[in-house]
Amino acid sequence: MVATETVSLRERATVALAGVSAESLVLAVAIPIIFIHVKYQPKFHIAAGSTKVGVELSDFAMLAVVIAALVAGVRRGFAPLRQGALLWTSAALFFVWIGIEIAIPLGSAGYPGARHTVTAAKFLEYALLAPAAVLLVRARAELQVLLVVFTAWSVVASGVGVAQFFGANIFVSGATGGRQPSFLGFHDFASLSTAMLLVAAATIALPRLGLDRRVAWVAAVAGVAGVVASAAIAAVVGIVVAAVALFGAAVLRRETDAVRLATAGLVIAVAVVGAVGMRNTDLGKYLGFLKHEKQQNVETYSHRTVLAYIGYRIWLDHPLAGVGWEASGDPSRFLHYVPIARRKFPDQPDLVFPSKQREYGVQNLYLQTLADLGAVGFLLLAAVFLSAAWLAARRIRTTIGVIALLWTLAVAGLWIAEGIVAGLPLDALTWLAFGLAARA
Repeated sequence: MVATETVSLRERATVALAGVSAESLVLAVAIPIIFIHVKYQPKFHIAAGSTKVGVELSDFAMLAVVIAALVAGVRRGFAPLRQGALLWTSAALFFVWIGIEIAIPLGSAGYPGARHTVTAAKFLEYALLAPAAVLLVRARAELQVLLVVFTAWSVVASGVGVAQFFGANIFVSGATGGRQPSFLGFHDFASLSTAMLLVAAATIALPRLGLDRRVAWVAAVAGVAGVVASAAIAAVVGIVVAAVALFGAAVLRRETDAVRLATAGLVIAVAVVGAVGMRNTDLGKYLGFLKHEKQQNVETYSHRTVLAYIGYRIWLDHPLAGVGWEASGDPSRFLHYVPIARRKFPDQPDLVFPSKQREYGVQNLYLQTLADLGAVGFLLLAAVFLSAAWLAARRIRTTIGVIALLWTLAVAGLWIAEGIVAGLPLDALTWLAFGLAARA
């Protein structure tokens, strides 16, 4: 009996890997390495002028993926890249503008140009995942393998998060019974879980996608558990927008089965209600903050509102080009606005406000882009997101098009609560989503 089961599993694996190139397996193997917080990765540092370059295991995984993509391009052709010309043009212009925004303040007092150049380089490194995905994910089987690996890693991450919720002192955990970071960090844990939740919902709602329903239900459990445990409200925003798009896809694809749509909606609703429920105390305190009630402690939403206000004021004074790449997080640029923020929010404790010892940053991609890169940079960033969404939406009748659109909308919401930080799993998910959109 055991031998028969072993043969059966071997046969299933052989069938599942039929039509899957060795190069695409490199991307699948790299996913668990890329989707783990850098603090848990082996690393070393290299001196680079006045700064140090941190080299983590994920950087070697990225290098392997890029090499595999080049090999795939040589063996199977680079023609698929043509489909994403609009995205590549938008992304190229965005990175050129980043280079200009490093060059303009370079050498000025209080601008650590070397450090910010390293960040930009790593940001560009992760952007290479987009063309790599186009060259490596060419068949449905290769997409299936990628989603299976994502699902398996999400199961592990959610398992750790649930264990932390019940008091397990593993990795860096949150308070017992509260939101948890797993081994990724709150928002990166939420991004992985959100991606799996949406894959599950799409598979349930749209049977003609052709994805494995057993894998989908595993992804649903892991995704719901992870979204609830991480309790990131920015993830909830992305999920809700993606859910609307999923319904639209069902209508366009003429797959409006009421039972399937209701089931998918229930899975999404459980995750959303659970995440909001985990944060209801914080939300209540935030409403009090908006009403200018006295706050004794630092609360997440009020803190982010103060930082967003500082970013907004920086942009008002530098509307066209901003203050330079990542400069909104430098004391030389933001200290001038701290007294203004204190007058705006007089009831907030001192710890809320940034200082030379507390370089919080803006912690919102869109506002930070306005503050750092100005209206020009913001429009270029918007062009990148919109071009990816457009490419995916044009191919909404394909499996990869649906996944790409849902992931693109989800990460757009997740970036509300994350500033420009290179090397995050959220970076990886964003550019993978864009790559799938270009490949759809």
